[in-house]
Amino acid sequence: MAAPGGVLLVFAVVAVIVAVFYGAGPAVSWATVVLLGLIGMASLSLRRLRQRNGGTNRRVCVLVLGDIGRSPRMRYHSLSLCKHGFSVTFVGFVGPKLFVYITKVVVQCLQLLSVLLRMELQSHLLMQNPPGLPSISVAWFVCIIRGSRLIIDWHNYGYTIMALSHGPRHPLVRLAKWYEHFFGPLATHSLCVTKAMKDDLQKNWGIRATTLYDRPASFFRETPLEVQHELFLRLANTHPQFQSSSSEQEEETLEKTLFTARDLTDDAVTRRTKRPALLISSTSWTEDEDFSVLLKALEAYEGFIRGGASLPSLVCVITGKGPQKEHYRRQIASLHLQHVNICTPWLEAEDYPVLLGSADLGVCLHMSSSGLDLPMKVVDMFGCCLPVCAIHFSCLHELVKHEENGLVFRDSQELAEQLKSLLSEFPSSQSKLGMFRRNLRTSREQRWDDNWDQTVLPLIAAP
Repeated sequence: MAAPGGVLLVFAVVAVIVAVFYGAGPAVSWATVVLLGLIGMASLSLRRLRQRNGGTNRRVCVLVLGDIGRSPRMRYHSLSLCKHGFSVTFVGFVGPKLFVYITKVVVQCLQLLSVLLRMELQSHLLMQNPPGLPSISVAWFVCIIRGSRLIIDWHNYGYTIMALSHGPRHPLVRLAKWYEHFFGPLATHSLCVTKAMKDDLQKNWGIRATTLYDRPASFFRETPLEVQHELFLRLANTHPQFQSSSSEQEEETLEKTLFTARDLTDDAVTRRTKRPALLISSTSWTEDEDFSVLLKALEAYEGFIRGGASLPSLVCVITGKGPQKEHYRRQIASLHLQHVNICTPWLEAEDYPVLLGSADLGVCLHMSSSGLDLPMKVVDMFGCCLPVCAIHFSCLHELVKHEENGLVFRDSQELAEQLKSLLSEFPSSQSKLGMFRRNLRTSREQRWDDNWDQTVLPLIAAP
């Protein structure tokens, strides 16, 4: 809201204009007077919106038109900015699901305009795409009015995600593609997640982007055995898959889970010798991940054991929430598995990295809608030195090195054979699975902070 003095000034200017043109006689219409008055008011408002002060260059708005909880990369951006002394305004929300799509876009436009025009002037506006409709156009418009610089962080293309449910020739998909192609190049700077996306943006969109690979935050690391035990105890309270299967006649001095045991006399925690392997996958339960691939592979793994193969039992934990979760939970309930237990918990944010750091193997079913982005979940798993089996798509090799830090599969049968191969010597550290973990330990790449400091900070700090 304008200061009272500013409002009085606007009225004074309008009054002068009216008096001048009123004195000029009837040749000048009142419509002209009103128009000039509006122009004067708009000019004053624009001046106020662009008025900078000593703190403007240290303020950045981070925009996510969606679920902040599912945007770790943008949260990391915000933390990095704060560490370097910037004042960060984080804008993120989800539009009401009851509105039809067009109504939702209009409402979000008005909401976003209201929020961005009322906040303090920011030197930069850093936004995530997708979702980019309507946020790219609104953010660009606000930056033009206020003199801020727009940075778009391209995680994927919104129209390719939309095509998963509507088909590539749907009018909305074609409109979304035109929209991204038109407004995307208007940003001051662009970031992207892979070299393949950088090349595609340059070749097909005329956008010169800087590749900022996702890197794990510092809290993604291997979990100490004592912390693993505490997590398994908590999970056992609500998920029987983690409860000890031992008889009640065993020593009362041992506190057991299915995977670990604590000697209550000296508090020492050890892994149980006959424990199952702990397999983990995470998902937002959307169309870009077909979890029937994993379920069929687990059925085949069960078949290997029933056929006499010397393999450990499996506990498969699939974390996350999303629209298709109940559909897959019904599929899981219909399976008849004796050697594979599956649970689908929703973990607290602080427990997720602890579970990753406690697991034996990760599975990723992310199928990129564009073929140009990389799964953040694998980045986090590698931060915990957790080997991965990941489903193939075109630029996955930029992250998963086949036969070095994990394996790449194309269908459920190939995944089943990989599980059999990796777990045939479990829990020996001299197995192929153990080799992958050692490779991850010795080839640790940059963490997020160092990578961000080298790549993004120069863009933000530039005059």
